[in-house]
Amino acid sequence: MAIELKIPSVGESVTQVTIASWLKEDGDYVEMDEAVAELESDKATVELNAEKSGVLKILVAEGEDVEIGAVVASIDTDAAVPAGASPIKENPVEDDKPAKTANLKEDTATKQDNDTNTKETNYATGTPSPAAAKILSEKGIASVTVRGTGKDGRITKYDAIMAEAGAMDYSTITQPSREQNRQKMSNLRKTIARRLVAAKNETAMLTTFNEVNMQPIFDVRDEYKEKFKEIHGVGLGFMSFFTRACALALQKYPKVNAFLDGDEMVINDFVDVSIAVSSPKGLMVPVMRNVETMTMWEIEAEVKRLAIKARDGKLTIPEMTGGTFTITNGGVFGSMLSTPIINPPQSAILGMHNIVDRAVVENGQIVARPVMYVALSYDHRIIDGKESVGFLVTVKNYLENPRTMLMGKDPMDILMGL
Repeated sequence: MAIELKIPSVGESVTQVTIASWLKEDGDYVEMDEAVAELESDKATVELNAEKSGVLKILVAEGEDVEIGAVVASIDTDAAVPAGASPIKENPVEDDKPAKTANLKEDTATKQDNDTNTKETNYATGTPSPAAAKILSEKGIASVTVRGTGKDGRITKYDAIMAEAGAMDYSTITQPSREQNRQKMSNLRKTIARRLVAAKNETAMLTTFNEVNMQPIFDVRDEYKEKFKEIHGVGLGFMSFFTRACALALQKYPKVNAFLDGDEMVINDFVDVSIAVSSPKGLMVPVMRNVETMTMWEIEAEVKRLAIKARDGKLTIPEMTGGTFTITNGGVFGSMLSTPIINPPQSAILGMHNIVDRAVVENGQIVARPVMYVALSYDHRIIDGKESVGFLVTVKNYLENPRTMLMGKDPMDILMGL
């Protein structure tokens, strides 16, 4: 019996998706609930899972756009389970290795010869694992050019990484090329482009700049990072400091945390921070909820969780929906200064940049300090210049005096009741 594999609903208002990649080959035996394809909508990338176990027949090619509910494959549930369809381990455990004897090299060579003969007839030969298929697809490397070292000749993630490294060979001088190639824009890329143009055209966007002496942050991290990681299990990075500083500053300048809805201004009592992260499929902006109530370690853990999901293309639509303010870090790519574009319907976005030792004056002396330029792009329709500058100066002051972020004020002011 053959059952149809249809495109499920992946979110409200989404009417079509793109078959980003097939994680299984036509004719592969798949298990129930196993991921067989990646679907890309204009909002997120999701997996298509097998509803039953059986042999997969692919009906729609990679890169094709299909409507929600369309049949893209079928599964023959009556097909016999192939002999080699047992779970495949990409990293065999120590027990799978040959015994360490005096004839180890001969045993290994014999085993490889036997494996080669087996691979000629085994269905797994040359088939990439899902992780390997993802890497090969992103780098445009054909699986037929990769030698699999996994069980029965399966192409593992390690094989794909090595193939990628091998593809970047600059040792041979090549002739100049005048060729061009056209690539279809994904739904996600088209949505990003549309939203960025709309933000530029539909908002009165301005940018204000400042600089932050990061030495106090460096000192705090040097003092606490090892114990922080030992207790909380996450590293103490810069993002938690910036997120905490912004959360406190947004409560002092609520219009920076607001948005326009027609003729009304909607001011949020909560702080949901969107974090712009780069992924293989483009810019993703997952959201951290109620940051104003989160501790530093909770922020670091959430940033790590969302960044990993973005990298692996596993973010869900709810995780990218909403957000009242955005932080983007171009410094990880070496950016010195930029004017970030607002993420509608939000009214402001903070841009972080690289940290460079610069000459600054302290107590009449010129000294070298690690300095970061920061930029706040804002919608002038809702935020006045005084508020935007005041917000950015407040963020700067929190970062240069990190202990004030404990209660939102200087500890001595609290002690004195000021």
